[in-house]
Amino acid sequence: MAETLLFNALREAIDEEMARDPHVCVMGEDVGHYGGSYKVTKDLFEKYGELRVLDTPIAENSFTGMAVGAAMTGLRPIVEGMNMGFLLLAFNQISNNMGMLRYTSGGNYTIPAVVRGPGGVGRQLGAEHSQRLEAYFHAVPGIKIVAVSTPTNAKGLMKAAIRDNNPVLFFEHVLLYNLSEEIPEGDYICALDQAEVVREGKDVTMLTYSRMRHHCLKAVEQLEAEGVDVELIDLISLKPFDMETIARSIRKTHKVVVVEECMKTGGIGAELIALITEHCFDDLDARPVRLSSQDIPTPYNGNLENLTIIQPHQIVAAAHDLKAGRR
Repeated sequence: MAETLLFNALREAIDEEMARDPHVCVMGEDVGHYGGSYKVTKDLFEKYGELRVLDTPIAENSFTGMAVGAAMTGLRPIVEGMNMGFLLLAFNQISNNMGMLRYTSGGNYTIPAVVRGPGGVGRQLGAEHSQRLEAYFHAVPGIKIVAVSTPTNAKGLMKAAIRDNNPVLFFEHVLLYNLSEEIPEGDYICALDQAEVVREGKDVTMLTYSRMRHHCLKAVEQLEAEGVDVELIDLISLKPFDMETIARSIRKTHKVVVVEECMKTGGIGAELIALITEHCFDDLDARPVRLSSQDIPTPYNGNLENLTIIQPHQIVAAAHDLKAGRR
C-alpha cells in the first residue's frame, strides 16, 4: 500500500493504461506541455509524445467530436475538460454522438471514450466554474456516469472507465485532488456500476457521492456519538444507480436521506428518490429526505457560497429528525 494524492492516483491510472494499451490517448486544453489544469496528465507528454497526448485549441465541441471519431475508428480517447462546466459547449457531441452512435449504427461502432475533469463547488470560483453537470447529463441515454471520492476509487474507476467499451462521464471534484490515502498496489479496478457501503448501520440509510461523502463522514462521527447509527453509502455510479445495494440498506433501516451537492430541482437526488419510491416504498417508515444545494448560481462570496451547499450540521439535524420520526 502506498499513500497517494487523488490527482496522482488518476495520473497513475492513465499512465498505466497508456503503457498497457497503445490505443489509449489523451486530448484537451493544456493536457500536454502544461500537464493539465490540476496536473492529472503531468509528464505524460514527455513519455508518450504529441500524438497520444494532444494539446487542443479552446474548442470543446470540436475536440470532443474528434474524440468520438477516434473512438469509432479504434482508439480509446480520454477527453479532459479543463473545467467540467466548459463541456456544456460539447453537449451536442456527448449526447447526440457519444451516447447514440453505438445504437444508431446498429452496433457497428463502439465509443470507448472517457470524458473527465474537475467540477463541483470549489472555493470562490464563481458561478460559471462551480457547475455540477451530473444532472445535466443524467437524462442522456447511452452513457455511464461515475463520481470519484477517494484516491482508491479514483484510480480503480479510471482504469475501468478506460477499458469499458461505452462512453463514461468521469466526474472529479475540484476540492478533492489533494486528498491523500493509501491505495492498493498493482493492477486493480473498481466496478463502474457498484456503490460502496462506507459504513454499516441500522437507524438511517445515508446516500451520497463525491465531496459530500466527506461532509457525511463528519456528520456520521457526530451522530454516532449521539446515538444515531447511520449506514453510509457512496453511490459512485450515478448512471446506473446500484439499486440492489440501496434497496438492501433501506430494507434494514427503513429510513433514507440523500445528501448531494447537485441542485435540488431535477437533480440526482430527485431521480434517486423517484426510484426509491418505486422500488422500496413498502420498506419505508418515513418519507425520503433530500438535502441538496440551493437552486441559484453559486455566489463568489465565500460565506454565501457555503450557504448554498449542504453542511455537516444540516446532515446531523436531518438524521436526528428521521430517527425521531419528525420528518
